[in-house]
Amino acid sequence: MTRVTQDVDFVALIEAYRAGDDGAREQLVQRYMPLVKSLAARYSNRGEPQEDLVQVGSIGLLLSIERFDTERQVQFTTYAVPTIVGEIQRHFRDRAWALHVPRRMKELSVRLSRTVQSQTAELGRAPTIAELAKATGADEDDVIEALQTAEAYSTRSLSQPLGHGGTDDETMQDVLGHDDRGFAEVEDTVLVEAGLDALDERERRIVELRFFDGLTQSEIAAHIGISQMHVSRLLRRALVTMRGRLEESMSEETS
Repeated sequence: MTRVTQDVDFVALIEAYRAGDDGAREQLVQRYMPLVKSLAARYSNRGEPQEDLVQVGSIGLLLSIERFDTERQVQFTTYAVPTIVGEIQRHFRDRAWALHVPRRMKELSVRLSRTVQSQTAELGRAPTIAELAKATGADEDDVIEALQTAEAYSTRSLSQPLGHGGTDDETMQDVLGHDDRGFAEVEDTVLVEAGLDALDERERRIVELRFFDGLTQSEIAAHIGISQMHVSRLLRRALVTMRGRLEESMSEETS
């Protein structure tokens, strides 16, 4: 196996930094910053500000400097590139926009985020929409839209632990989701209406008086002006008709 020879100056800077010379690390960062910018440029068309990608890539470079073993048979750039790219990709995975947002709104949202922080520190309070518009050179309507747009910057998984004093494995879906008992009632209502639609006017009236108003067959007979026996026959016939319509409807849904 061919032995990879490390650059003598590079090794000297690494050893100097690990001996406590922070200036040596700064020299290493400056030396490899063009590599970071080149890798960040590959992702420049994905809606994230270039300077943010460079900053994220710089974290990967610093991690590479911290972790690189000079005794390994590999060049530093070979080790650093996957680490830098990994940090950039993690940025997109964890912090990318969750919804499609116009590029100008994304850029304004980023500027506003920084402006809010700086003006809050300067004013001792949160800046107004008018103040933010003046500081960023944007219209007030655009500022409002961009601030609302910022809510689409990232999403949180419903399976992510809440970590707010509940059980260790309690997630968002545990506290947000619940069974809506109204669905079953709505379904039953729809089925009953379908059954009633299959009846003629008198049969429907008898069913409503019996099962909705709670009248007895004798009371229904007196109300409609027919015999109780006739009410009983009409009620039985109506229920058979309704059952047939319900079975037909359910068969159509499952077919």
